[in-house]
Amino acid sequence: MGISKQVIFLTILLSFLGFLGSFLWKENAYLISSMTLLGVAMLPFFIRFETKKTTGKEIALIAMLVAISIVGRLIFAPLPNIQPTSFVVMMTGMMLGSEIGFIVGAVSALVSNLFLGQGPWTPWQMFAWGGMGLTAGVLHNQWILKNNGGRVLFGFIWGFFFGWIMNVWVVVGFISPITWKSFMGVMINSFYFDLMHALTNVFLMGVFSTGWIRIFLRIKTKYGLMKN
Repeated sequence: MGISKQVIFLTILLSFLGFLGSFLWKENAYLISSMTLLGVAMLPFFIRFETKKTTGKEIALIAMLVAISIVGRLIFAPLPNIQPTSFVVMMTGMMLGSEIGFIVGAVSALVSNLFLGQGPWTPWQMFAWGGMGLTAGVLHNQWILKNNGGRVLFGFIWGFFFGWIMNVWVVVGFISPITWKSFMGVMINSFYFDLMHALTNVFLMGVFSTGWIRIFLRIKTKYGLMKN
């Protein structure tokens, strides 16, 4: 039996509450507890995906999107926070649903880090890109993703939100003791990189999202693939 979306969202909520509680529990438990809770939050998505009936054509489409996402990240890796991966993940969530968006985002981070370097930051990237695809799927029928301007705004917001999630990893992994001053220092230092990510999303969403939507709709109609 598959896992319901309600269970998935409840798991994420409880994981974040547990993560926040770890800050009040014991300082040296921050990193271990946060990594554990991130894993718990992501697990239902993979279980639900594994238990769904997925055709070979659908798996091939997902694999192709992951490959495009990875290649885009590797090509632009030398440039500071130019992340075409985010565009692919957001479009996947919008057109194929929140679960597939999460899977493509998380797997793209995991596999691309085989080339760029694995480490304790990988689960955070998996969760951040997975969350990006998830929210794009959840909001696909809302005004913000129904027009090009809204999609640009969505991409801009997620450019910063992705960076803020990764900033939490920096804080729990390297800052001791953790204070509001140290946390804000990390946020300020990352602003330029977060801005570059956000502006990349703005450009790609503004220029290519309409064309990608037409392509997705044509593929879904022709092959009868996943419906939101």
